[in-house]
Amino acid sequence: MIRRAITLSALAVLALPASANQFAFTGTAKGNGDTLLYQEVHRVDGHCAEGAFEPRSHSVNYRKGPGESPFATKQMSYENSSLRPDVDFRQPDFSEVMRITYPESDRLNIEWQTPSGKVEKYRVSFDERLVVDAGFDHLVRANWDKVTRGESVEFRFLGPTRGEHYGFVLEPTSNDQLNSDVVLRIRPTSLVLRFLVDPIVLGYNKDGALTEYLGLTNIRENADTNFTAHIRYEVEQYPDCELTP
Repeated sequence: MIRRAITLSALAVLALPASANQFAFTGTAKGNGDTLLYQEVHRVDGHCAEGAFEPRSHSVNYRKGPGESPFATKQMSYENSSLRPDVDFRQPDFSEVMRITYPESDRLNIEWQTPSGKVEKYRVSFDERLVVDAGFDHLVRANWDKVTRGESVEFRFLGPTRGEHYGFVLEPTSNDQLNSDVVLRIRPTSLVLRFLVDPIVLGYNKDGALTEYLGLTNIRENADTNFTAHIRYEVEQYPDCELTP
C-alpha cells in the first residue's frame, strides 16, 4: 500500500505543468489632472518553459476604486498563441460584450454587442504577424533583445470593432511623461492612419514587466468614446522564471 501511494503521488506530480505559477499586477488609470479613472487587477496564470514564462490564461477585473466590485471584466486564453488570445470582454454599464475566437488556424471570429444593442459579427483571415488585444505585451517580450537594442518590429494589430487588422510598428522612443527603464511606442505604419490614430506609449522595467501605458484604452467613458489614460502598473507577484526569453 505504501509503495502504491508513493507511485501514484509521483505520477500526479509528473502530470502537473512544470513550474505552474502566476504573474499578478495592478494598474491605476488616471486622466487629465491626475484624476483617478479606474483600476485594473491582472492575474496571468502560466508555466515556465526553458526558463521563460508562458501564459495560459489572463483575467482582468476593472474597478472604480480599490476593493470595489468590478464594473467590467476581461478573460483571455492563450491556448493558440501568446500573441492572439481568445477574448471575452464585458462592460455591463454599456451592455457591451466582445468575443474573439479562432475556429480555424488562419481565421478568427468577432462577435460584438455594441452599446446601442446591435450585434456585429466579423470573420477575419490572418497570418502569423497578427497581434490581438493583450498579445502586444507578449510581442514586446518575444522581441526584447531587439527593442532594447534600438530595433523596431512590424506587425499587424486587430481593430475588433472594425473587423479588420492594420499595419503597426513597435519601436523605441522617449517620452517625458513616462519614468520607465525601457520606453516604446506602437504606431500605425499607414500615413493615413497616423492622422487618425495616436501612438500608444509603453513603459517596461528591466525585468520585462509593463510599468506604464499611455494612450487610448478599451474602457468606455461614454457610449461614443473610450478613456485615454496614463496607467501605472505595480507588480504584486512575479512568476518563478524570467518574463523575457
